[in-house]
Amino acid sequence: MQWLLHVLLASFVWQSVAISLRSNSSGTRTTAAAGLRKPGCGCDANSPSWHKTSRTQPKCVFIDLGAADGNTFDNFLADGYGPVSNCPHGGDWEAILVEANPVFSKKLKSLEANLGGKVRSLASTAAYSCETTTTFSIDADPTHNFWASSLDEKVGQQEVTVPTINVNKLIAENVRPDDWVILKVDIEGAEYEVMPCLAEFKDAELIDEIFLEEHWWFPDRTREQNATMVLAKDKLKSRKIRIPAYFSNS
Repeated sequence: MQWLLHVLLASFVWQSVAISLRSNSSGTRTTAAAGLRKPGCGCDANSPSWHKTSRTQPKCVFIDLGAADGNTFDNFLADGYGPVSNCPHGGDWEAILVEANPVFSKKLKSLEANLGGKVRSLASTAAYSCETTTTFSIDADPTHNFWASSLDEKVGQQEVTVPTINVNKLIAENVRPDDWVILKVDIEGAEYEVMPCLAEFKDAELIDEIFLEEHWWFPDRTREQNATMVLAKDKLKSRKIRIPAYFSNS
């Protein structure tokens, strides 16, 4: 219960304030220069070629999609997603940090190097529903940690090409059934592809909690996308996966 109450209270307090702040900061959240765009692949929900982990002991697994400079990982370590001490085997955990923006690559690689095999950095890699390469647009405004950077929308003049990682495959190959798995999703619109694909993942029950930030206020978001997201969340919840209200002011 401590895991649940801690997160729900924080989410309720911050959500309305943070959305207003982010939607009105310098216009980056409210103007899409070229509309929505998608990487050139669809949903690869399942595959017999994915290999299960050989790890023999359970632990907490924190999978951070949209890890930025590690700020929400810091929040995980500070019990922001529940007491780390409650993890199996006396608080054992590992973190997988996925971030497309190369601005943060040095910091994430440093976390990987300094935390003794407990952190895996997938820097300069975009979370998605399949594996390909795609264009990633970098927010030119560093004021809020480049928070509008996106593969879903063109938000600035600087663009880079990055590989994508299939979130379903990432979970299938790194998680045991007896792990406690926290999936944080803050990927600037790409959640509208990732979540419906995750709902078709045959082993979605490997996940215990999904902390999802939905970018429903993007101007080109469609009713069909919103409806598909509702269906995906309902399907995942029906499989006993918690999806509490969540918003990260970062």
